[in-house]
Amino acid sequence: MKDETKCLHAGYTPKNSEPRVVPIVQSTTYVYDSTREVAAVFDDPTRSLIYSRFANPTVMAVEEKIAALEGGIAAMCTSSGQAASLLSILNLCRAGDSFISTPQIYGGTINLFAFTLKKYGIECIFVDAYADEETIHKAFKPNTRLIFGETLANPALTVFDIEKFAKVAHEHNVPLIMDNTFPTPVLCKPFDFGADIVVHSTTKYMDGHAVQGGGVIVDSGKFDWTCGNFPEMTEPDESYHGTIYTEMYGKAAYIIKARMQLMRDFGCYPAAHSAFLLNLGLETLAIRMPQYCKHGLAIAELLEASEKVERVKYPGLKSDPDYELAQKYLPNGCSGVISFVVKGGRANAEKFMDSLKLASNEVHVADIRTCVLHPASETHRQLTEEQLVAAGINPGLVRFSVGLEDIDDIKEDVQRALDAI
Repeated sequence: MKDETKCLHAGYTPKNSEPRVVPIVQSTTYVYDSTREVAAVFDDPTRSLIYSRFANPTVMAVEEKIAALEGGIAAMCTSSGQAASLLSILNLCRAGDSFISTPQIYGGTINLFAFTLKKYGIECIFVDAYADEETIHKAFKPNTRLIFGETLANPALTVFDIEKFAKVAHEHNVPLIMDNTFPTPVLCKPFDFGADIVVHSTTKYMDGHAVQGGGVIVDSGKFDWTCGNFPEMTEPDESYHGTIYTEMYGKAAYIIKARMQLMRDFGCYPAAHSAFLLNLGLETLAIRMPQYCKHGLAIAELLEASEKVERVKYPGLKSDPDYELAQKYLPNGCSGVISFVVKGGRANAEKFMDSLKLASNEVHVADIRTCVLHPASETHRQLTEEQLVAAGINPGLVRFSVGLEDIDDIKEDVQRALDAI
């Protein structure tokens, strides 16, 4: 099936007389006829459902749909995108381990990696997204367990060279984990370029309507966990009946371990109703994304032509330094998110934002409605000046997320705000 069809049909196929729409199974628990049957499911949760902290039919339908869209073998939803990023790391790293990430990622993720995980003994080694292979190789330590990157960085909008980082990661027998939130699988499928695990904040384009928070981890099933670097996959898990994940679950070892071990202990599973709302957004994802891209390019061109704007970062523009990478990884468009620097710095950036009438000033992005944000004083305010620079955040930087309103109305709103500076 093509993506448009998967968005509507993957993950749930009703049988004779069953509901056409994915039903909301609003239950925390499931009944069995015998103690022995319950025990069997505790030994192997993939046999059936037992408790909605592990799995729920409504959420499972969404998990299967997203896995199908990404081309993975399985997925696990979480209560937020931040939870998905966290669990994707903790599934491989323990105290004393390290991993590599580019600094051109979401500010909240930088904080998680550079500060919070550090407190628990896990080191993040930051390597610039534009670094050459030799530099990436040199960043590795004997305890480095993975590389993490963001396909289209939020809000720097740098395009991650997936094949380059995947090549280096695999030469060290570690996986590449990609945050694919902005492109979604409609615009980019990282597994096709060598990535091994994909995470999303489903709060963004996948949901599209700003009605629920969520995240997801998708397993490609392609990484060889028996390579010698991951004993927790190949040796008995004392916390779960001595399960050896690679022996019992083969290619799905990573995602099953995440569910049986981490989701069991951290409990950050989404509610059935949240998954139901997410599914409604997913059903229109493949037809919404091309429109976001069309609107995004139009506004990027308007901003680039304005004398009030210092520079525009949108990989769909031919003048963008990442244009060639975007043609390789995002040939069908670069989403509807634009980053640009207003001349005059922070004060003029705030003046621009406060002069908008249609666009909402809010801490959100990738919505069906146009919204705008000033990263330096809002989402990335926890970063030091040095980290702001490393993440590509200028004090005058504005993140503009184009919605699906009529493009002439959006243009008029932007031009009015520019004129007010």
